[in-house]
Amino acid sequence: MTTLSRTDLSILRILEADARISFAALAERVGLSKSPCWSRVQALEKQGVITGYHARLDAKALGKGLTVYALATVEFARYEAFEAAVTRHPAITDCYSTAGAGDYLLRIVAADVEDLDQLLRKELSQMPGVQRYTTTVCMKAIKEGGMVTAGL
Repeated sequence: MTTLSRTDLSILRILEADARISFAALAERVGLSKSPCWSRVQALEKQGVITGYHARLDAKALGKGLTVYALATVEFARYEAFEAAVTRHPAITDCYSTAGAGDYLLRIVAADVEDLDQLLRKELSQMPGVQRYTTTVCMKAIKEGGMVTAGL
């Protein structure tokens, strides 16, 4: 774990809330000049604390109004092939290796129930090593995109 100064934490909190902020505005908010602020951001990127900058998109506005979580159990010997297939699949937005009832937790976005049925029956069930899966359909998002820096 990297030890972070108060200034570094301030930079991270601001960037996590608004990655589009200019370096000039960021520097002003943390009490630095532009060059030292830019250097600190570069150092945080190099250390792997900042891993990228992303736009948060509304899946529903893009025709993917159904979010589903699937817990998959996979044959141990096939996990590499399964992970490779998951990485390539466009409807699977996130995948986590888990300990507990299943081996992987997948976040899947689909247009609707019919699209989900197709994905589950003809795609997820046919991925390498899949023994079984259970799904949970999300009804309403209560909290999304929580800030990692909130707990620091």
